[in-house]
Amino acid sequence: MATIVMITGATKGLGRALAWHYGRKGYALAVTARTEDDLVQLASALQAENIPVVAVAGDMAKAEDAERFAALTLARYKKVDVLINNASIFGPGPSLLLDYPDAAFQEVLLTNTLIPYFLTKQILPTMLARDSGIVITLTSEAGKTGFAEWGAYGISKFAVEGMVQTWADEVADSNVRFHLVDPGEMDTDMHAQALPDCDYFLDPPQKRLAVFDYLIEEGAANGSREEAIVHQQKEGER
Repeated sequence: MATIVMITGATKGLGRALAWHYGRKGYALAVTARTEDDLVQLASALQAENIPVVAVAGDMAKAEDAERFAALTLARYKKVDVLINNASIFGPGPSLLLDYPDAAFQEVLLTNTLIPYFLTKQILPTMLARDSGIVITLTSEAGKTGFAEWGAYGISKFAVEGMVQTWADEVADSNVRFHLVDPGEMDTDMHAQALPDCDYFLDPPQKRLAVFDYLIEEGAANGSREEAIVHQQKEGER
């Protein structure tokens, strides 16, 4: 059976690049996003290239949606080998915390922490039962260094890093591995929202995929934090 890769936030930016990359490498996919029309379009395009795909629209920050996505994926494939927690939102900004809307602060914190929490909680027991699996969660430089005007997004990534470190420690006696990936600055809608006046060149997300190949196909120690740009540079040196 093919390696099964589950990807959140799969219709845009890095998530979309990951879906096409692993689909074309012969992996079977399970993809999700909030916007059903975009997800249907992606799934149809993947299927047109004979790429196996389960596509389930929903808000993975809701436990019931995460449970449904996991159940439909496992019903089709019986397993998930790799979970990539990619989805997140930036929220309003750039904005100083003093000016940040309270409701938006709560939404960003909950969305960005609950998506990887709920979906990992659904998939991890099946990985532990097989004593095999990889969970990769996206983070940011703003998840280890506070930056003015990055608001709730940066704070949420601090929480995500702590959560992944906790998961990693809790599975340390197994062969399941947790990793953090900082993709760096890329040409995405989120970056344009975070830095609307950016006047320098940005790589497309497709340039930042070497780190995922490394973690999935070669491997690193459980709990590692990887920077995509480092792996991109190593790939360019080969």
